[in-house]
Amino acid sequence: MRKIILFLFCLASYKAVAQVNVHTDMRTPTWNLIGLKYDKQVKPLVWQPVFPPALKAINNKIIELPGYIIPTKVGSSFNEFLFSIVPVASCPYCGSGDIPSMIEVKTLKPLAWTEDPVILKGKFIINDSGDSRSVFFLLDAAKK
Repeated sequence: MRKIILFLFCLASYKAVAQVNVHTDMRTPTWNLIGLKYDKQVKPLVWQPVFPPALKAINNKIIELPGYIIPTKVGSSFNEFLFSIVPVASCPYCGSGDIPSMIEVKTLKPLAWTEDPVILKGKFIINDSGDSRSVFFLLDAAKK
């Protein structure tokens, strides 16, 4: 019986380790700037984003970012989607650690979904209006 339990434990451990997806690290100096945003509590249960000066400096500028397309609708090509440094297979809302920065992208032409990383170029916008939309946008984006 002990051998069976040990075998099942080893099998379960192997399966858990074998399913870990490794992805290309997309971190760049620009992603690092985007990661500087933090939230400050302004009153009980109310938080406000804070954008350090280095991050504000790239607001309304054309930037390039490598990353992964995270679809928000069903389909095979998209004009609007989220963009992240981790692929959709890594489920940025699951597991341990912090949720990585994500950017809402609006493209000029539809882009086909791919699980491979892509490089996008577009106008980076910080949404500091306090509304419920995304905090970061990449507008008029195109695949490089």
